[in-house]
Amino acid sequence: MKLFKLFEKKPDTQPRKIEDDEDELEIYSGMRVEVTAMDGRMLFVAKLMGLHGNQAELHQYSEAAFSQEEPFPVRIRGYSDRDRKAVYMEGVIAPLPQNKCSVTELKVCRIGNDRAFFRLDTNLDATATMFSGLSMGEKPCKLLNISIGGACISSEHRYHDGDKFLLKVRLLEERPESAMFSQVMRVIEKGEDGFEYGCRFLELTDADQEQITQNIFAAQRKKMGRS
Repeated sequence: MKLFKLFEKKPDTQPRKIEDDEDELEIYSGMRVEVTAMDGRMLFVAKLMGLHGNQAELHQYSEAAFSQEEPFPVRIRGYSDRDRKAVYMEGVIAPLPQNKCSVTELKVCRIGNDRAFFRLDTNLDATATMFSGLSMGEKPCKLLNISIGGACISSEHRYHDGDKFLLKVRLLEERPESAMFSQVMRVIEKGEDGFEYGCRFLELTDADQEQITQNIFAAQRKKMGRS
């Protein structure tokens, strides 16, 4: 299932164009975005809705509550599925009822080919289970980082571009184990240290995405509490 509903043709989801100095990209109501403070601290994941000129609303997906009462400058990063590009925006948000925020002074700062979503660095024990081929069976691995759409793992076992496996990991001891059907997109040989694999998640439902998002937020809050 795609992360963002960029191509809906309903009357209230028509595209708007916000121009950058070098590029122009259509920003749609319904685009899923992440919102971070100017210092890089992740605040919440939301759906960009009601886009009108340089104003819109952000409907939060995550359980993290935005508690700032005064207007607050933020960075907003979304992803154009059509153009396969990350869209970096800035704006000023203010809280609304029911886990919503208004956003004003919305502008595109740049467009890039890098990852669309925040990645949480980790070093957690995990397993990768393949159901066919020479590497069939459950093998131990390390989860190096994770985002809503994918993960990076390290393993002594050899996988190849396109290989698919079930990745299981517990991001927090008190949270349920997460299981994501994953596909290898990038292979990095690390010599005696084995391999690193960049993976994307496949066939995620909205409930799956929500669980991953909440677990990432909870793990980030715990990590920040220790620092």
